[in-house]
Amino acid sequence: MSPLPDHRPKQLSLGPLESEILEILWEFGSATVKEIHDRILSDPDRELAQASVTTVLNRLAQKGWVMCHKQEKAFQWQPQISQEEARALQSHAQLNQFLAVSNPDVVAAFADSLDTGSLEQLEAIADRIRALRQNREKQ
Repeated sequence: MSPLPDHRPKQLSLGPLESEILEILWEFGSATVKEIHDRILSDPDRELAQASVTTVLNRLAQKGWVMCHKQEKAFQWQPQISQEEARALQSHAQLNQFLAVSNPDVVAAFADSLDTGSLEQLEAIADRIRALRQNREKQ
């Protein structure tokens, strides 16, 4: 599996309602506006107009997170990337942002402050990077 998906949303940042609706779509696989709206309103303390769900879905489509297709009489919405791919993209963006504003001393100080479990993860990451570089050199 490629570390990052081929399709990447145009904008990674999401608002709380956008995130919630995307989580529902990942759970359902695909859903209509009504199904998403009903799911949100299953919480008795929530109020939300069905038109608001449509607005958020259209915004998610513009950002490149979801797509829509007509199925019989209803429009079905589905995510364009999986939850795992989204995590990979967001982690990649955060790492690049961290590295862009940090000098080597800051990065080293950060790594030095990590606990033992995190250090083991860093070693595993370093091993994976070495393996990827070796594979590239062989090609």
